[in-house]
Amino acid sequence: MAGTKNSFWRFACALPLIAAALVLSPELRARTNARFEPRIPDIPGYVTLKCDLHTHTVFSDGRVWPDIRIEEAWRDGLDAIAISDHIEYTPHDEDVRRDHDRSFEVASPMADQLGIILIKAVEITKQVPPGHFNALFLDHAARVEHEDYLESIGRAVDQGAFVFWNHPPFKQKDNRSIWHPEHTKLLEKGWLHGIEVVNGSDYYPKAQQWCLEKGLTFLGTSDVHSLIDFDYDPRALPGDFRPMTLVFAEEKTQEALKQALFARRTAVFAKGKIYGESIYLRPIFESAVELVTRQVTVAGKGLAVVQVHNRSDIPFMLVADGELAELKFPNELELVPGGTVRFNVSGKSAETEGTRQVLLPWRATNLVPAPGQSQPVQLELTVTFTKPAGKDR
Repeated sequence: MAGTKNSFWRFACALPLIAAALVLSPELRARTNARFEPRIPDIPGYVTLKCDLHTHTVFSDGRVWPDIRIEEAWRDGLDAIAISDHIEYTPHDEDVRRDHDRSFEVASPMADQLGIILIKAVEITKQVPPGHFNALFLDHAARVEHEDYLESIGRAVDQGAFVFWNHPPFKQKDNRSIWHPEHTKLLEKGWLHGIEVVNGSDYYPKAQQWCLEKGLTFLGTSDVHSLIDFDYDPRALPGDFRPMTLVFAEEKTQEALKQALFARRTAVFAKGKIYGESIYLRPIFESAVELVTRQVTVAGKGLAVVQVHNRSDIPFMLVADGELAELKFPNELELVPGGTVRFNVSGKSAETEGTRQVLLPWRATNLVPAPGQSQPVQLELTVTFTKPAGKDR
């Protein structure tokens, strides 16, 4: 009887919570069923695929079921995702059957339903050196397992895998990115194809430099273990996107994505910055930014107003890259995502006349072609210079 009373009392106490859930559920369902796509432009000749190529589930040390990763990827506007559970580290064995192919099998139906490219992958987890590596595009994940790192990576490569080095400073001395002879051996064999330049909230300048020097592909990943919304939520905080690899592919297919990764056609988008080579950073800027005001007239040293629109979700931060002989322009300019901003230009002389094509020189400080560098960019403006009214001609 006491148990019955206690059960009734618990039910009564829970009623307000149940009612609140029923009231809120339409809003929660709407949020869950909404896809929020980061506006990142295609570049000439390629489509820009937004990818997260390093995630985990309960089949290793993650905390979510595999199909949740697909739903998260869809809601976050991704085109492709890799579930890369650890081969050697599976702490949930007592509750989840140890099967290195199973996470892909569980997630595949949801990926097909939502149009997400799902890449079969694993994380090869070895002591440092050499560390952890993701192997993508596997046929049989379980066959990669071996205690020797060369044998394990070799088995992945035999399946046509794209292999990249994860979080280079992890468990290294003083948390530094250190290149070891083991990495040289992998590189010489052609078994190392890329490095994570960004992992979660961390950016690795040394890894970016290695990619440039050694001809390796830039990767940026979330390495998410819990729900992705615990770490990133662009719906609540504009611009709070998960780190992602931007892959410049010929089309939105797994085959084209794989070809682009091996061809090093990537950049990394993280915390409002893009890390990559200039051949990709420049067209990203040019595809995202356009002058609304293409032509102005400047009388003497007078002002003219120029408007420029940023159609992307990339917050371009511009600083002047030198001066112009005949025209003044701002030393700093922020092009807010999805917005149009205006700025003034003015003449330097009352004597200048004629129409000229002027290239306004800036550097985009959030476009990073190499550690400590920023990408030069230009905006082309047609300027007609006239003498001020009343000035003797």
